[in-house]
Parts: sequence; C-alpha cells; structure tokens
Amino acid sequence: MGPTQKADAREQTLSRMLAMLEEAAGRGASLVVFPELAFTTFFPRWFLEGDALDQYFERGMPNPAVAKLFERARALRVGFYVGYAELTPEGRRYNCAILVDRDGEILGRYRKVHLPGSVEPREGARYQQLEKRYFEYGDLGFPAFRAGSAWAHAIMGMMICNDRRWPESWRVLGLQGVELVCIGYNSAAYDPNGGSTEDASLRTFHSTLVTQANAYMNATWAISVAKAGEEDGSGLIGGSCIVDPNGRIVAQAATLTDEVIVADIDLDLCRQGKDKMFNFAAHRRPEQYRVITERAGVIEPAVLDAD
Repeated sequence: MGPTQKADAREQTLSRMLAMLEEAAGRGASLVVFPELAFTTFFPRWFLEGDALDQYFERGMPNPAVAKLFERARALRVGFYVGYAELTPEGRRYNCAILVDRDGEILGRYRKVHLPGSVEPREGARYQQLEKRYFEYGDLGFPAFRAGSAWAHAIMGMMICNDRRWPESWRVLGLQGVELVCIGYNSAAYDPNGGSTEDASLRTFHSTLVTQANAYMNATWAISVAKAGEEDGSGLIGGSCIVDPNGRIVAQAATLTDEVIVADIDLDLCRQGKDKMFNFAAHRRPEQYRVITERAGVIEPAVLDAD
C-alpha cells in the first residue's frame, strides 16, 4: 500500500483500500492483508497532544468511518486483516490489528507487543518514533485463531511491524500450530532512532529476512504487508511479500505504491516442517535452553555455574 499523507481525507484512503480489495477479489483472493495503521498516516513520527492525537484513534471497529470496507468485503466474500490505532471504552490506547472473516465478523484481535521508539521526543530529530508514548504494550499475548471452512480451518495468527523481528513472537504462535501469520508494518526507510548505519536497502533486506527465516523455522505461511513510499516527507520501506513454510517468497511487491500481490496458499505445505524437521514434540528440548529471569523489570540471563 502506498503512502497516506497527513492531509489525506479518510474517505480518500478508504477509497484506495476498497479499490485494492476489489482487485484482489477479482483475482480470486479470499483474504486481503492491509498494513499497520492502514487508515491514517504513521502519526507516531510527530509529537502530538489532545485532539491532534485523538483524531487518529478508532473508538470501535467497525465504525461509520470504515463501515464501507466491512460491507464491501462481506459482499465480495473476502476476509481481511487491517491495522489501526485503538482507543478502548476505558480510555486505553493500543496499536491494534483485527482479522475479519468472509462473513464480516471479527475472528480475532491482536495488540502490538514490541513497541519501538521512545516515550520522550528525541531532541533535534526531524522525525520521531513515539509509539511508546502513544500506545500501551499489547495485553493479549500472541493468540492463534482457528478459521472456518472458508479458509480450510487454518490456524492463524497476527503480528504488527516490530513484532516480526522478534523470534519469540513467531515461536509462541508456532507452539500453537500456526499455519498462516498476517503482518502489517510501517517501517522507516532510515534508522528511526538516529544514526546512519541503516538505509532503505538494508532495512528492506532485514524485513524480508526475518519473515523468510521465521516462516521456515515455524513451518508457517506468512503474509507481510507494508505501507510504503514517501509519507509526509518521511520514507517508508516496501517489500510486501508472501512467504511459504519453506521460507520461499512466492509473491513480492515491486513498487512503493498501491499494489496487489496474490498467491495460492496450500496449508499442506506446512506439514513437511511441522511433522519432520520442526516437529516440536519430537525434537524440541526446552529443558536444555538457557533460563532467563526477570529482575526489576529487566530480562537477564540466569547465572550458570562455570564449573
């Protein structure tokens, strides 16, 4: 999905998403994956307060502003994953994603666990990364959801952006037998924490690398989808891809604009890994893995006897 500018009206962005939904359905898709914070620009790059911040949050899902997406998807018999900023009735804020089935019902909800950036703005930085300021850490863990017959009863899971870089995210889903992981992201085309050691090429490589490696090690399909391009003067990487359980890319975006990629997903391809190489019940040895302990909120390796 191409960039969404700060000045873009919600209706304009929704129209683009509906056009991609229509194209995907026309090409035979039954599941469409949209990016993280798909309805808006990536607002954590700015210091915001009050109404200037609140305008980016959804107070329910679906709601009147996005109802057309649910209605059209239901009519087309296409389900979808979409990320958005969630404001709960209790006033809590999360970077959230939902999985909606082909009947337009919410099958599952996920709240981003691995929040990057900082609480306080970095002095002198042109763009900030303030997810820790605007969102709470996700409180739902990494749940897996059993889809219905329309999606071959697939075991499905979700992540958002930075989660895909952490092996724990994948392994928790893998231990639940996940067969398809949906991921949306808005990753900067530069080091968002400052410095010049990362550029768009390296960050795109890393994004693809973690998806391929972890899909293979957990014997799962993965659909990883970017919001990409020059957004309000800030670059976002592309690299949207569909990866099979062998870690092979079967479809990949070629542009930084609105683009639909499609692949047939055969869940039986998960069996080679799950039943053989990565048969967790047969081969995994958690009793031999290093123990970690949590002390004063800091995760540290346990002290082992050197003798």
